[in-house]
Amino acid sequence: MVTITHATTRDVRFPTSLDKTGSDAMNAAGDYSAAYCILHTDSPHSGHGMTFTIGRGNEIVCQAISALAERVKGKKLEDLVADWGKTWRYLVSDSHLRWIGPEKGVIHLALGSLVNAIWDLWAKTLGKPVWRIVAEMSPEEFVRCIDFRYITDAITPEEAVEMLRGLEKGKEDRIKEAENNKAVPAYTTSAGWLGYGEDKMKALLQETVDQGYRHFKLKVGTSIEQDKQRLAIARSVIGYDKGNVLMVDANQVWSVPEAIEYMKHLAEFKPWFIEEPTSPDDVFGHKAIRDALKPYGIGVATGEMCQNRVIFKQLIVQGAIDVCQIDACRMGGVNEVLAVLLIAKKYGVPIVPHSGGVGLPEYTQHLSTIDYVVVSGKLSVLEYVDHLHEHFYHPSVIKDGYYTTPTEPGYSVEMKPESMDKYEYPGKGGVSWWRSEEARGILEGERI
Repeated sequence: MVTITHATTRDVRFPTSLDKTGSDAMNAAGDYSAAYCILHTDSPHSGHGMTFTIGRGNEIVCQAISALAERVKGKKLEDLVADWGKTWRYLVSDSHLRWIGPEKGVIHLALGSLVNAIWDLWAKTLGKPVWRIVAEMSPEEFVRCIDFRYITDAITPEEAVEMLRGLEKGKEDRIKEAENNKAVPAYTTSAGWLGYGEDKMKALLQETVDQGYRHFKLKVGTSIEQDKQRLAIARSVIGYDKGNVLMVDANQVWSVPEAIEYMKHLAEFKPWFIEEPTSPDDVFGHKAIRDALKPYGIGVATGEMCQNRVIFKQLIVQGAIDVCQIDACRMGGVNEVLAVLLIAKKYGVPIVPHSGGVGLPEYTQHLSTIDYVVVSGKLSVLEYVDHLHEHFYHPSVIKDGYYTTPTEPGYSVEMKPESMDKYEYPGKGGVSWWRSEEARGILEGERI
């Protein structure tokens, strides 16, 4: 029996604003950050989870994690995972904490970190990666992981069990494909940040082509002429061959009419989809954009800022998106992601997770593997951003254009202690980078 004794949090921030990594039309200079949760136990094992932010406000999420973690203090791990759906409902049912959600915003970001830490702890005690735990579940066990409140009008537990039973055939073969690292093809955003100059973008694109990538995403949304120039450069490198796919991402900067008009100007570059063309909460807006752009062969994708299964339910059931971009920790951890995978499967919407942030590829490689092996049975693609992986004990790795399927026990986001010490904010003098002279430029910029 493993008992959770207490939890600690770490506010870890990497100064990516210095080189404009992660820059887009909405977020010009983010510092990729982790609101980090560690569950301590009376055993040799600890559970590690994190939620991704881009700097300021990370400390607020850490405080919310501490508040939520009180609900698992003294609990036995075996009891928590025996009926995961019931546990998840319990974790969102503190009425005082729920009031500042409910099931969205800072409190839900914190929940994602905590829930994922429990999964990490459970996986370590079983000696398995998270994806394999789910892959080895029966359809009934899978469905018991989910709180179906608010989504039974889209899918019922009974429907979900039947759907998963229908996918049992061939599952062992798909597990073998995962073991042979052929379950999750990767796409790259590493060359597409808006803050990168044209020469750097072109060089990075060529590098990723040489590495075997066939799917590429660029940020757009500052000016039509600038974006046309950047997309022309991209197509000059990757070509228009059917196997080379281009995607674009506006990060919410447009109104609905602006998104439609803007994307008509970019149609000549034949993007597969426009990601986050407008407010992530605007289901009607996404539907209008999708309908307007369909004649141009441009799809609509969203999910990076989709706050819970309820909004995803609306986007999917109403036919507002072509691509579902689940996020590993903006929603309430693994359990809520599983719910969205089921809805997407039922309505025929492919899963292409959002992974553009520190720790996200480590997380989402498990989720894409689960989607392929257990839920959809179809290959999709998964975003890969090539930076900050060196801070994790078990970083995600791309080989021959595919994610290398995790084999180590856990959820792959356990960060090295020396990295947490060095980049903890505000940290201690002489230890934390944030106390250095180099950090002063960022910190002074915060006061403007």
